[in-house]
Amino acid sequence: MKEILAQYRNNIRKIISNMTGSNNEDIEQEVYIRTFKNLDKYKEEGKFKSWISTITANLCRDYMKSSYFRHSQDSLTEEDMIQIKDERESIEDAFIRKQRQKQIMDAIDNLKPKFREVIIMYEMQDMDYEQIAKKINCPIGTVRSRLFNARKELSVTLKDLI
Repeated sequence: MKEILAQYRNNIRKIISNMTGSNNEDIEQEVYIRTFKNLDKYKEEGKFKSWISTITANLCRDYMKSSYFRHSQDSLTEEDMIQIKDERESIEDAFIRKQRQKQIMDAIDNLKPKFREVIIMYEMQDMDYEQIAKKINCPIGTVRSRLFNARKELSVTLKDLI
């Protein structure tokens, strides 16, 4: 089990970082726990990487919806202050960065489910068109179309960030 998780550690961390804007070790630990507890439910029809990426993305979404996350978005934490000192980032820049991340995640959450699903799989889980098509059981052209439309909606919603 250790070898399997070590193999996917970087992918898990990348998804967590992309979705939450930080290297959240609590989420990473929960991914390992959920993976271990649900290993018997894994079906070898898809790739293990996709399965563990889905677990990671779902846990990140749960975290982003939590009251703890929402509260932490309203104020800078001690960790943020250390990061500011390390990166010479101003408090204003840190606040703007957090607000941008929150706006992006809110925009993704507000997409139609079929668009949200493909944008998360493609952009955050690093799945290619073929993997997504197999996962959601549709033609590659449909995946491309949904991805195009998801990006189009996000560009309209997030036009002030672009």
